[in-house]
Amino acid sequence: MYRSLIFALLFLSCVPNLNAQKFGYIDLSYILGKMPAYAEAQNEINTLAKAWEQEIREMYEEVQNLETKYKAEEVLLTVGMKGERANEIDVGKQKLKEHQKKIFGSEGLYFLKKKELIKPVQDLVFEASERVAKSNRLAIVFDKSGEMVMIYTDPVHDYTDFVLEELGLLSNEATSN
Repeated sequence: MYRSLIFALLFLSCVPNLNAQKFGYIDLSYILGKMPAYAEAQNEINTLAKAWEQEIREMYEEVQNLETKYKAEEVLLTVGMKGERANEIDVGKQKLKEHQKKIFGSEGLYFLKKKELIKPVQDLVFEASERVAKSNRLAIVFDKSGEMVMIYTDPVHDYTDFVLEELGLLSNEATSN
């Protein structure tokens, strides 16, 4: 009984503070889509990824060719030659795995390049969002394009255009709507 009364009093004492806080949301995907620097970074990353995928595909085909050649000649090879060929195939597979990890692993070149190219653009958006939040006295700004599910959003709380304006990306067409 006393616990629920204390809980209720604590909750009610916090309610005025909750009502005083303002919040808003932005659509980060939409904003990034409007930024030429982001599109350029994405294109560069995609170009690099395709080149790296081609390298890996060529390495894979080399290993496949070694295996095919080994299977075709296996009956003609001595035990020692079989061991050498099997070892050569294993070394090729290991090099392939290491190269894949080096490029596409969690700390690989792809991840690092993406971080290098995308982070400065995202930082611009985050800084603009912070300025918009401060100028509109927002305590919280959500990203509606993120993984957080927003069932309903009142457009009055959408600050996406303010962030675009802060970044200098808002067209006159969008302000007239």
